[in-house]
Amino acid sequence: MEARSDLETQFEEALQSHPFGPILTSMPGVGVRTGIKILLEVGDIDRFPTPGHLAVYAGLAPRTHRSGTSIRGEHQQRAGNKRLKKARFRAAFASLPDPSSRAYYDRKRTEGKRHNAAILCLARRRCDVLYAMLTTGTTYLHPVRSAA
Repeated sequence: MEARSDLETQFEEALQSHPFGPILTSMPGVGVRTGIKILLEVGDIDRFPTPGHLAVYAGLAPRTHRSGTSIRGEHQQRAGNKRLKKARFRAAFASLPDPSSRAYYDRKRTEGKRHNAAILCLARRRCDVLYAMLTTGTTYLHPVRSAA
């Protein structure tokens, strides 16, 4: 058990010493392990020109099925980086106690989406936020609701 705790502290120190470490861990639902997984799988954020490219790479963007003149709607794709998709899914699930994440999840549930589909929608939305945070170098800012 001592070796495991030593590894945990090494991982935490390595993540905090990385320029993106504090940015990643500022996001609700992202801890040391998830932050390291995201950091390793994403690598250089500059290779993704838009948040959509990052979402496709992570396997979080919907895929449209087309054949000739028929368009059969959008479905969740099975392609993409499975490790990054799993890390984003777990981070989205862990962020449900956050009020803004819970509100988005509840809205997707009232639209008729099942639990896993709503979590994937939340993971996709948080992927856009992650992209913005990493490209601008800012930490997570909790959204402030207007009093209107």
